[in-house]
Amino acid sequence: MAEHPEPVSGIVLDETVVYTLGELGHASGLGADYLMEMVEVGILDPAGSEEGRWCFTGHSVLRLQAALRLQRDLGVNPQGAALALDLLDELSDLRRRADILERQLSG
Repeated sequence: MAEHPEPVSGIVLDETVVYTLGELGHASGLGADYLMEMVEVGILDPAGSEEGRWCFTGHSVLRLQAALRLQRDLGVNPQGAALALDLLDELSDLRRRADILERQLSG
């Protein structure tokens, strides 16, 4: 696995902004090879079918930041980080659904 610097942290303010692989690499300080590994393990899910035309959303940036924190703080490998992020996304979705059902039942 390629070494990577500390992630650039911040808040994604506009979910409509998309980044190319090069722009994401420049913004994050990570190399294209490392970002491509993040795509391979499922941390990043680019729009577009060809590598040269990939686009990444603000959600991708947040997942990348979270994966880097998991790797740095807990020593999780990229595959483990991808699994953890998928489970956290599923948990968030289930909580959202439970909230909707609670409102429907009480309203």
